[in-house]
Amino acid sequence: MELWQQMIRQSVHTPDQLVEKFGIKKEVAERLDDFFQARINPYYLSLIRYPGDPIWLQCVPDEVELNDIDAPEDPLGEDGMSPVPNITHRYPDRALFLVNSQCGLYCRFCTRKRKVGDSSKISMKGLEAAFKYLEEHTEISDVILSGGDPLMLTDEMLEKILIRLRTIKHIQVIRLGSKMPCVLPHRITEKLCNMLKKYHPIYCNTHFNHPWEITEESKRACGMLADAGIPVGNQCVLMKGVNDDPETMRQLMKGLLAMRVRPYYIYMADLTKGANHFRTPISKGIEIMDNLRGHISGLAVPHFVIDAPGGGGKIPILPNYVVSQDEDKIVLRNFKYNVYEYPDVKEEKVNPKVEENMKTLKKNIEERQEKQKRTYVRKVKLPVLNNQVS
Repeated sequence: MELWQQMIRQSVHTPDQLVEKFGIKKEVAERLDDFFQARINPYYLSLIRYPGDPIWLQCVPDEVELNDIDAPEDPLGEDGMSPVPNITHRYPDRALFLVNSQCGLYCRFCTRKRKVGDSSKISMKGLEAAFKYLEEHTEISDVILSGGDPLMLTDEMLEKILIRLRTIKHIQVIRLGSKMPCVLPHRITEKLCNMLKKYHPIYCNTHFNHPWEITEESKRACGMLADAGIPVGNQCVLMKGVNDDPETMRQLMKGLLAMRVRPYYIYMADLTKGANHFRTPISKGIEIMDNLRGHISGLAVPHFVIDAPGGGGKIPILPNYVVSQDEDKIVLRNFKYNVYEYPDVKEEKVNPKVEENMKTLKKNIEERQEKQKRTYVRKVKLPVLNNQVS
């Protein structure tokens, strides 16, 4: 048994352990366990500095979760976009492939509580329908392995999946959606990296939310992946009490870049059952982005997005840099709020035949977009978020 597997076995996960470690009342601990089990491995537990700190909030169950029953079970509408078991096909050229239901740490803000934590093992036979779907849909060129966490699989099982995917010629890119480099970096071993680099191009999307998660162990893990030719990107979630201030986010983004991890997304928290106490006003995310762009390297500035409820996908949100615009110029402000004018140019007259072709093309595009809207857009009633001050 490898070290990381031993650490999983040593995790805090039972109600009695929650009572002993964190002083949670036994009756509350049992109700929380029924709602969404805990798993806090020894490494991540060691990062907690004091009760209620940003690490504690992410992993230690809290009674407030039991009062939050208004959010949907499947906030992103993944099940409705699952043509076969284990596949979510939301975007035209890529698919999410759920290969495992276990994680090295169970985050209290998890958006897949309905799926995560199932102890039953997934076999290659059980994934056959997913492989056949990927084979038949030649438009899919990018597959994201997720779960759960794909790196909870053994090297041998993961390699079987990669071998099978690499027999599908139209799949160009394979991505690993794994939080292990952050929550249990001991999982990233020389043996794993040597196996992964046989199946390039492989990318890894990991998940750091706070600068305290950047440790010597996590730096080593991310460095090993980078040395194996695996680009690593980071997706973090904006959460109240964890990272909802510009300075924390600046430290996180600069720290990630320094260990060769490219900041990729900052997500608004999903409308997830048991996790709405983590939500912040959208204006807080815009404020943070306004304090990143221009203040730190562009390489360290991620996209700020809302993953639209009901399956609408990721929608980018930006601070407003356009002051005004007319047919002669655009008026802009920069990160220092200095204002600048940039002269516009008028379109030259084009050949009438070319102009007619362009109109036809534009009409076709608009009709296609309208058809896609009718197909995919769903009306979702959002809970009202009080305009609270963070």
